[in-house]
Amino acid sequence: MIFGSGTLSQLPDEVARLGLRKALVLSTPPQEAEAGRIAALLGDASAGVFAGAVMHTPVSVTEQAMAAVAEKQADGVVAIGGGSTTGLAKAIALRTDLPQIIVPTTYAGSEMTPILGETRDNTKTTQSSPKILPEVVIYDVDLTMTLPAGLSGTSGINAIAHAVEALYARDANPIIDLMALEAIGALYRALPRIAKDPGDREARSDALYGAWLCGMCLGAVGMSLHHKLCHTLGGTFDLPHAETHTAVLPHALAYNASAIPSVIERLRGVLGPDPAGALYDLAGAVGAERSLKALGMPEDGIDTATERAFANPYWNPRPLERDAVRALIARAWKGVEPRA
Repeated sequence: MIFGSGTLSQLPDEVARLGLRKALVLSTPPQEAEAGRIAALLGDASAGVFAGAVMHTPVSVTEQAMAAVAEKQADGVVAIGGGSTTGLAKAIALRTDLPQIIVPTTYAGSEMTPILGETRDNTKTTQSSPKILPEVVIYDVDLTMTLPAGLSGTSGINAIAHAVEALYARDANPIIDLMALEAIGALYRALPRIAKDPGDREARSDALYGAWLCGMCLGAVGMSLHHKLCHTLGGTFDLPHAETHTAVLPHALAYNASAIPSVIERLRGVLGPDPAGALYDLAGAVGAERSLKALGMPEDGIDTATERAFANPYWNPRPLERDAVRALIARAWKGVEPRA
């Protein structure tokens, strides 16, 4: 893991250290030009660019990327971008065990985990494997300076969700607790500053630092109801990933609050007296949509999401109660304030 400003310049050395001779550069379509610059930086060690990564890592797109890997005889991948591109790199690595170098440009945090979420037939499933964990992650604050303020906010709150659920995970531990609280505090302070001044380099650095810690939390312990709901909503209704996390997180925390009094007390130390309300207000402060309705979820999807939340449910500190879970989803759909 390499962290700093201007660290992208170390990419050729890392490619050489891994012994890669034909690394395929991955990106989403909007970041194809950036991927091209990285391919040029690698020179003869580049196998070209595949710029087809999309949200939720559809298996159909992975199959296209696998064809490109075979055609170009790539011996590794370099992913530039956010969670969509990182997910594609992981999907390729799971199938081939090719080395991965991830260059994040958002605050997704998934680059630090051995977890892959894939979508097939409107259903998102997750799995974990040592093959999925990237070999190298290069954090370069410079690459986040042009991340739009709105996307910075939702991407950062998405990262906060990893740390919040790590605090009440079934396999939580004191070290992860320290990292989670540090991460939440760093992002909670940085994101409103970025919203006001996207060029605030110190805030950008703090946010990327917080996102790294959140990713470490996500990769170390299990997640609960919040992540189950977001995977269900994203896979079923093709909702934008980070924005869905942003809308759901305050309500999921409010749902669990009565079962995790010690966690709520610790969160008060970084978020104030009402942690769920603070996260809801944070979304407003960064200009994020707070309703699933505005993100494109139909109202009749509330019942569908409720049913799917109970299919292969994740462990959760509070037992899942159908009416209460439905009420949680309904409040998130409306975008109203969270309620315990």
